[in-house]
Amino acid sequence: MHLKRCIELPALTLKDLHVIELHDRFTIAEIMLYEDLGLARRGEGYKLLEEGATWLHGSMPVNPSGGLKAKGHPVGATGVSQAVEMFLQLRGEAGRRQVKDAEICLTANMGGSGASAVVAIFSG
Repeated sequence: MHLKRCIELPALTLKDLHVIELHDRFTIAEIMLYEDLGLARRGEGYKLLEEGATWLHGSMPVNPSGGLKAKGHPVGATGVSQAVEMFLQLRGEAGRRQVKDAEICLTANMGGSGASAVVAIFSG
């Protein structure tokens, strides 16, 4: 049996992303995800922070919501909180944390101390 693709997806690269929400249960977890996702080379994720690339008005805004720690790390609801943030970003309703012209967003969530991971891409 062959499955038919329901949606034709364009080829995307990291440069196509406008905003990213990463699982940051510990500060180092966010930096490790920069590297795991290919945003930075191994051992160089911290440089994105030093350069301001991941800041709200940087070249690749990460966690404009403040991240999971800013929300009290809602265990069991982390993925939902990330998806809600992407929804608000895509609709232009994120208020002071709005990323200008956000059209393609990515979330990366981990669970079970890294035993599971889910990456989702959202577009408006």
